[in-house]
Amino acid sequence: MTEDLACPICTMADILDAGDGYECATCGHEWMAELSDGLDDIRDANGNLLASGDTVTVIKDLKTDGKVGGIKAGTKIKSIRLVEGDHEIDAKVNGRGLLIRAAFVKKA
Repeated sequence: MTEDLACPICTMADILDAGDGYECATCGHEWMAELSDGLDDIRDANGNLLASGDTVTVIKDLKTDGKVGGIKAGTKIKSIRLVEGDHEIDAKVNGRGLLIRAAFVKKA
């Protein structure tokens, strides 16, 4: 794993694994290992990479529990928030908070 890394200060590749981070054997620089939250590879129905704050469009009519009508295809959703789990998008549609799967939207 440390073969792919290089020191951000001296750019040398002789890196030591320090458990919760890394240390450069050449210059002694220490830095923390980056923790991935799992939200860096969420893609829409067309394969475009999504990020928090994006605007998306619903591509299919979606039924919702407790409210007649649901969400119609073509509805624009602004300022999405990416979350972990089965339904990756947390958004407000018509003043109502919903969780939506990324496969049912496209980036606007």
